[in-house]
Amino acid sequence: LGHNAHRFSIEWSRVEPSEGKFDAKEIEHYRQVILALTAQRVEPFVTLWHYTHPAWFAKRGGWLHPKAKESFLNFVEKVVSEYKGNVKYWLTFNEPETVVRHGYIQAIRLPQERSLRKAFKMLKVLVQTHNDAYQLIHKITDGKAAVGFAESLVFFETYNNWPQNVFLMKFLDWYRNQQFVPKVIKNTDFIGLNYYFHSRVRFNPFVSWKWFQYNENKLGLSDVSWEIYPEGIYKMLMILKKYNKPIFITENGIADAKDGKRTMYIKEYCRYIHKAISEGADVKGHFYWSFLDNFEWSDGFWPRFGLVEINYKTLERKIRPSAWEYAKICKSNVIASDDADLAEKRGPLRSREGEASDPEI
Repeated sequence: LGHNAHRFSIEWSRVEPSEGKFDAKEIEHYRQVILALTAQRVEPFVTLWHYTHPAWFAKRGGWLHPKAKESFLNFVEKVVSEYKGNVKYWLTFNEPETVVRHGYIQAIRLPQERSLRKAFKMLKVLVQTHNDAYQLIHKITDGKAAVGFAESLVFFETYNNWPQNVFLMKFLDWYRNQQFVPKVIKNTDFIGLNYYFHSRVRFNPFVSWKWFQYNENKLGLSDVSWEIYPEGIYKMLMILKKYNKPIFITENGIADAKDGKRTMYIKEYCRYIHKAISEGADVKGHFYWSFLDNFEWSDGFWPRFGLVEINYKTLERKIRPSAWEYAKICKSNVIASDDADLAEKRGPLRSREGEASDPEI
């Protein structure tokens, strides 16, 4: 399918099932995964924490325990020391703000406790832990690694310019987008952007607890009711441009079980990524989310994000038509127009130095 990089996570609970005791079999398993990728000239992008942690860590109080940072750094030291010769790109965390918000503000995932105090305490710990992990990884690898993170960011705009809408938009942007990235930017080699949707903010306490609503449905919705708004990724990339850091789009995709919108989605988002690159955004690569249909946490298995369909009864894999269209983009670095026999040269999968970089998951 033309992919030359693969992003995956190393499950902390498998590698360190008991505090301080590492499982040699699991360490070897991940080593074989990494070697299988590099043998095919596929660059591993390794995430060290993607939402889950060991039971012993959770029972002790999770990220709010005084030894949380120390415990994670011990895990990082072990893993990076094992694989440093075969992995260049490391991501400390995947969507740290999302984990905090879902656990302590919206309370839709564990620990399902509404507490602003605990939310901001956990965010502070995650910021400190990332910064220390960044320094640790560079020490272990003699500065040869590239260390970043993946954060879900939202482009906010107002439904209109009423003062209450402007205030709410600024507040939401402050919370969703400003609690992690600006605080770790000095200790990161690249930014990982997870981008799915934007929010058109309108204050309306009668709609839901969120107090805002969005979606104009110009290009339709995904199966999980996220608006298809490709211009949003361009606007977010232009915001991130100010940090002068390389950017990998570490997640971008659509839940589309019938595969009727995915090809359009991929092409339109890539066009707007190209627009951002042409205006100076240093985008190095694009990972579609996801390569396979996957477990979507509290939503379970029903959302179908994958380029490859999974029959959950038989575990049979079936490549969806959109995957072949994405493969054409990865291999040729060109998006074919649906309206004419023209092609638009673009660079979401090409670095500014002109070296091909088509990361994908």
